[in-house]
Amino acid sequence: MSPSSLIMHPTDRCVFCHFLSGQFRYTILGQDELTVMFVTREQRGVGHVLVVPRTHRETIIDLEPAEGAAVMAAVIDVSRAVLAAYQCAGLAVWQNNGSAAHQRVPHVHFHVAGTLPGGGTNFDKVPFLSVEETDAIADRIRPYLRASADGATPSGISPAVAGES
Repeated sequence: MSPSSLIMHPTDRCVFCHFLSGQFRYTILGQDELTVMFVTREQRGVGHVLVVPRTHRETIIDLEPAEGAAVMAAVIDVSRAVLAAYQCAGLAVWQNNGSAAHQRVPHVHFHVAGTLPGGGTNFDKVPFLSVEETDAIADRIRPYLRASADGATPSGISPAVAGES
């Protein structure tokens, strides 16, 4: 449980931790020692990506300072990349803490998505994309991510699909 007074949805598992461990296939756009960027299978905007700390932390309040700085750097990096890849008129970045704020996964995460052609993002029911579809989204965004000196994304660890052998 988070050390704050926030109430979380009761769960005995963290789906993001399962993605990171490779238990479920999921598209990883980029990663480094502290952060991972997933292409979400529920696209609520254009190029919708989730940025998470690699270490399980329930809420933003639980992040260590270095983790918070790394997560925010990744949010900025992927924000620029989504805008460059899709030439959207706007960009939405959001983050929720606790069940009262509609946080569904008890692992702090930031949503980054380009706005839809009519503006805003979609919080209604959206299609659940295949990994192949999210791989294509990652392929479109990845060239615009900040590259390290060796050309890998963000801190030299290659992008991948979680759960591949």
